[in-house]
Amino acid sequence: MIEKLAEKLVNLTVKEVNELATFLKKKYGIEPSNPFLGTSMDIPKNKEKDSEKEEKNIFNLILKSPGNSKLSVVKLVKEITGKGLKESKELVDNVPNILQESIDKKEAENLKKRLEDIGAEVELK
Repeated sequence: MIEKLAEKLVNLTVKEVNELATFLKKKYGIEPSNPFLGTSMDIPKNKEKDSEKEEKNIFNLILKSPGNSKLSVVKLVKEITGKGLKESKELVDNVPNILQESIDKKEAENLKKRLEDIGAEVELK
């Protein structure tokens, strides 16, 4: 019986979930914000736009090419990543590679500029 009920709940449309939330509120006094009742009321209307805004504030620093100053890039990659010389050289030799993950916009732009100043090709995603 529980499995059948769960199956029906999982397959409800958004409209049906909203109707269920309204019914539960009127009949039993259960508010839609109850954590046990997942409704579309809890979801931001512009979820995609919100996630885009978040992504624009957090970046991954990706080394696309070391350019002509490979040795300088290896040294800077070593400084940025905190890895040893061998690991840093491997990152530079096997581009593209993520050098830093989930860093804020200011730090990402600063590191990108430092790498580009010595000839590296860098991307922020």
